[in-house]
Amino acid sequence: MNGTLLQGFSWYLPNDGSHWRSIADRAQNLSDLGVSAVWLPPAYKGQAGINDVGYGVYDLWDLGEFDQKGAVRTKYGTREEYLEAIQALHAHGIQVLADTVLNHKMGADASETVTATPIDQQNRTIEVGNLEQIQVWTRFTFPGRAGTYSDFEWDWTCFHGTDWDEATRRKGLWLFEGKKWNENVDDEFGNFDYLMGTDVHLTDPKVMDHLIEWGSWYLETTGVDGLRMDALKHMGRDFTMAWLDRMRDVSSKELFTVGEYWSADLGELRAFIGDDRRLSLFDVPLHFNFHHASRANGTFDMGGIFNGTLVDADPTMAVTFVENHDTQDGQSLASPVDSWFKPAAYALILLREAGYPCVFHADLFGAEGEHPIAPVEGLETLMKLRKTHAYGVQWDAFDDSHVVGWARQGQADDASDGVGVVVSDSGKSAKTLNVGAQHTGQVWECVIGGCEPVQIGDDGSALFPVPDSGLSVYSPKGV
Repeated sequence: MNGTLLQGFSWYLPNDGSHWRSIADRAQNLSDLGVSAVWLPPAYKGQAGINDVGYGVYDLWDLGEFDQKGAVRTKYGTREEYLEAIQALHAHGIQVLADTVLNHKMGADASETVTATPIDQQNRTIEVGNLEQIQVWTRFTFPGRAGTYSDFEWDWTCFHGTDWDEATRRKGLWLFEGKKWNENVDDEFGNFDYLMGTDVHLTDPKVMDHLIEWGSWYLETTGVDGLRMDALKHMGRDFTMAWLDRMRDVSSKELFTVGEYWSADLGELRAFIGDDRRLSLFDVPLHFNFHHASRANGTFDMGGIFNGTLVDADPTMAVTFVENHDTQDGQSLASPVDSWFKPAAYALILLREAGYPCVFHADLFGAEGEHPIAPVEGLETLMKLRKTHAYGVQWDAFDDSHVVGWARQGQADDASDGVGVVVSDSGKSAKTLNVGAQHTGQVWECVIGGCEPVQIGDDGSALFPVPDSGLSVYSPKGV
């Protein structure tokens, strides 16, 4: 069966602690839609307690079990509910990916006085002052957990630097004395090791040993099947691969891993994947193509929608997506895809042969609040078509700047599957597609787009209409 990954959360979910239960309750529905894996949000305690989406990491060992940061539970629920959600997904044949955030920590329990050098925030290779004494939040003692699972405590030696001096109430960027930024990170801002909070010195031996211990415990405790690794452009390939190798050594599972390397530069993504090809990456360039196409008023070259993308250059390592929690309005990386184009964008990742598509929780179920998102029209149908119909030889017609299409001809011994897809970014049109000779004489229904049925000709071809600025999808039988 074709695989489909679901990002099982969005940024603005309610902080009422109900999310793990919601995931468990939806397990059967997700299976029916063809979801083969769910990426769950960070399950550990963040600095903002029940208001933390999970990326302001405070205590990796607290999965909603200890009274820390104002509550026992996390935004999503308790440890018990998290484990029950994983079990419910497993019971329906769905794998689980754990969101792994190792780059930084926030919300320390105490401060320390350290010697540090002020750094130019626009070019982190440049010092802009002399060594000075600053007061930094780097002592993590986790009094609420009181040594349960691990008695490791963090101090300033576990970090590279920070962006806040408590003594003078100054915001800036400081590199701690005796430390240096990791060199094999993205070169944006000269060196993009530092992202936020207190930057973890990942390759420090005691830190590395601790994170290996934690990862081993986490895999055993939760039974997750894979990982989504956050902020890879800030962490360095050396640490990432070394830590991931150790996780695979201790796990009894393949431990599929997809990384977030937020760059539209295909070369940077391919360099991080490397020759050893140990993890997949999200196809950020494709997301930006969707974003730009949705806002180009018909001037985007639809025939080149896959140009410069990971799914085009290295399809087996590409996890394709339309939107995620970072691209939502109100976020620092906001780059939303306009709603009119989303059905086409999802067809372009769900009904094609290449890539491992990831569906966004808010696009499937909607999102409320300050930045609401409506469920994408026809998305459930597209997901079901991927599960039941999108198989066989792919026949492409990306020969026009406005109207493109493709067919999946179905399995040779089954004339009941296969799909025909046409996308237009401007006016009403049509595209000739070859759906395969085994379908000669069949009538294909328009299951998305509202167009009339099409009869397949003697050579397996037909002219498939598409509505104005829209998407049409055809199949031998309805879904």
